[in-house]
Amino acid sequence: MVDLSRRATDPELLDEGVPEHEAARSLGDLRFVNRWLGGRRSLLAATLPHLGGSRPTLLDVGCGSADLPQLLLRTVGARLLAVGVDLKLAHLRQAPADVKRVVADVRRLPFVPRSFDVVTASLFLHHFDGGEVAEVLRTLYGLARRALVVNDLRRARVPYAFGRATFPWLFRSRVSVQDGLISIRR
Repeated sequence: MVDLSRRATDPELLDEGVPEHEAARSLGDLRFVNRWLGGRRSLLAATLPHLGGSRPTLLDVGCGSADLPQLLLRTVGARLLAVGVDLKLAHLRQAPADVKRVVADVRRLPFVPRSFDVVTASLFLHHFDGGEVAEVLRTLYGLARRALVVNDLRRARVPYAFGRATFPWLFRSRVSVQDGLISIRR
């Protein structure tokens, strides 16, 4: 069995770069995860109370194909200004047109402090080690006027065993299978 007592440091294929068609398939799998396993209900419960007013603003960092900002747009309506940030342009090409897309590294975001009512980071922070996580959280917190909402994975045997047993059947992309298991180990 895999050692889960220490955080994995293996790179994820999607982060390292894969052909665009494979990235698109893997992003489709991530949308599936967000819909069925990723806690969308919890995300809505945590963000909606902070998205009041006539023109609320949302920043989703590490947004991938921006399905979570799109969910919030459908829920809150067109009055929401939703911005998705991802390091990879290929990921943002999959994003819906009503989400403003920004290619940027979380370490060098092009926004002034307190730019957004809510900042979210979903299934993203596990890409950083402990010291980096603290700095990323400080940065994101500094951009939020009302709330910073984080949703991520917990390293444990049950999720890892679940992933080993089901990811090959649930996911269309081999990248998603491999990266999903690495993500749990991170």
